[in-house]
Amino acid sequence: MASQDALIKYTTTDLSLGQVFLLRSALVLMALHVIARGGRRGQWRDAVLLWPLARALSLTLMYVLLYSVISLMSLATLAAAFYTGPLFIVLLSAIFLKEPVSPAGWGAVIFGFLGVLVLLKPGSNAFAPLVLVPILSGFCYAVAAVLTRANCQKTSPLSMALALNLCLLAAGIIITALDYRQSDLSGGSFLSHYLSSLGAQGWILIFVLAALMVGIGLGLAAAYRVAPPAVIASFDYSYLIFATLFGILLFSERPELSTLVGMGMIAGAGLLSYRANTAR
Repeated sequence: MASQDALIKYTTTDLSLGQVFLLRSALVLMALHVIARGGRRGQWRDAVLLWPLARALSLTLMYVLLYSVISLMSLATLAAAFYTGPLFIVLLSAIFLKEPVSPAGWGAVIFGFLGVLVLLKPGSNAFAPLVLVPILSGFCYAVAAVLTRANCQKTSPLSMALALNLCLLAAGIIITALDYRQSDLSGGSFLSHYLSSLGAQGWILIFVLAALMVGIGLGLAAAYRVAPPAVIASFDYSYLIFATLFGILLFSERPELSTLVGMGMIAGAGLLSYRANTAR
């Protein structure tokens, strides 16, 4: 996931968000269709049922929110704000799945949100409301995780991946069409314009992103389908490490001390939550 987001940030100067969603999802759907043909029947039918689509819409909104600001902040800050998601997972799991949370688990949630306050620095001149966007994206991620656990137990990871990329494809078409209408281009369709403007490097990036998306789509769906969301979410925090490293190596980013402290508190809360869940 960190590799995918670093590549998305890298391509924002050359590719539009609509291009990435549209072309990546088209390639992913073709790959998943080939996989589906070799498996059991009914994968496409299951993909368009209510709960897999609801989960897919939550994840699509997550991606749209996250990538709308990815070029405007460092990967470390983006990652720390987004990875409030696992804390929301604990809260939503307790409320809607009635999964018990120990006092240590609640302490982890409180500690994690204190880390968010350190990251956001509300009330100071350094407060950036833009950081609220990846936090909202993290909430959408939590909704999708809880939906997977609550309502998609019998849906295969392949069907959930198909549903997700159908929604991402639709989002790509809508965003690309809106981009085209707002441009000064005349003649030709929006699709032909954006296909011809890619170039060799653009196509290579799209193929790499598609390969990553196949793994992410199948892997996340399988993980949240077979294990408690709060446990899986704890392992998600490795994203913070990789995102920070990519930011330093690819974009010469130097995270502020408050960002690192907030990130450490949020990741520490995730580990505490994991220990609290496995100790039960």
